[in-house]
Amino acid sequence: MKNCEYRQIEPQGLGTPNAAPPPPAGANDADTRAKRRRKWEVFPGKNRFYCDGRIMVARQSGVLPLTLGLIVLTSCLFFVFDCPFLVEHVTSCIPAIGGALFAFVIISLLQTSFRDPGILPRATADEAAYTEKQIDDSASSSYRPPPRTLEVIINQQVVKLKYCFTCKMFRPPRTSHCSLCDNCVERFDHHCPWVGNCVGKRNYRFFYAFIVSLSFLTAFIFGCVTTHLTLRSQGGKGLITAVQESPASALELIVCFFSVWSILGLSGFHTYLVASNLTTNEDIKGSWSGNSGVQNTVNPYSYNNIFANCCAVLCAPLPPSLIDRRGFLPTQESPPAAQPQVELPVFVGKSDLTVEDTCQDFALSCTG
Repeated sequence: MKNCEYRQIEPQGLGTPNAAPPPPAGANDADTRAKRRRKWEVFPGKNRFYCDGRIMVARQSGVLPLTLGLIVLTSCLFFVFDCPFLVEHVTSCIPAIGGALFAFVIISLLQTSFRDPGILPRATADEAAYTEKQIDDSASSSYRPPPRTLEVIINQQVVKLKYCFTCKMFRPPRTSHCSLCDNCVERFDHHCPWVGNCVGKRNYRFFYAFIVSLSFLTAFIFGCVTTHLTLRSQGGKGLITAVQESPASALELIVCFFSVWSILGLSGFHTYLVASNLTTNEDIKGSWSGNSGVQNTVNPYSYNNIFANCCAVLCAPLPPSLIDRRGFLPTQESPPAAQPQVELPVFVGKSDLTVEDTCQDFALSCTG
């Protein structure tokens, strides 16, 4: 019989007529950067991001434009209608002082509103599973739910760390979960709708600078407008005539009169908090005043010195943001490229020989 010889064909030797030419070296890198997503695009909290993640505000930030509008409108009226008269009759330093205060107020407000307040990233799936395992292992009985608090000692004071079911982690000391922003914020003070953001560890100093400078600006405009109307009413004209000659000054006077007291009170309250190294959240809950039900509690974060507390709150190094909102998401492993399929020739084996071929081979063997 005929022996069928098999020979292996190297795939590299076969041509691939439909093979596409390899793309240039830099094209894949550019396409990869364009397709990669930044972390702010999938951020789980209730925040809005602008300028490719450089600016972040709370989703409910509708009062922030009102705050900016009141400050800008009142200041513009002051510079347009009051400053020319006061420069002529009092001193030329008034516009410079007002301009410096106005710029400081706006900068502090924007820093407070657009900055990460100290959001803690949520636990990953592996971290959450590990925490749950630790909680289950620490449970003393299967008939009651495991404890959801941890106790740590800070300056010989027991501090309880509560478990956050949203972020899947135990909150660090002085951290609280904001229900409006849906984030755990480090050294959480409060959520301020007037600035459109939470106030926490990374923007509290700017918030404090904002309310204090706004107090000075409001009191300054109130005093200047009062002086303006007083000078105009001299010479037998009366206050009504002065108001008729400068109605914008009367509007400024009303706005400043009703706002200066609340702003001054807020500044005084936060000055007390800074001097005591407290937060608004701790003061309202009475965490260290005995109102929480625990007796003989003292503030473990206080340095027992007003100057040291002020330096710790306002002058300490600013910690970096932990959420890395402009960072890229980790790229997933791409599937391996498909190898070109090579059509190999079909070989005929012994089992595929026909009956006619078998008979011919047998006849030849007999004649031989």
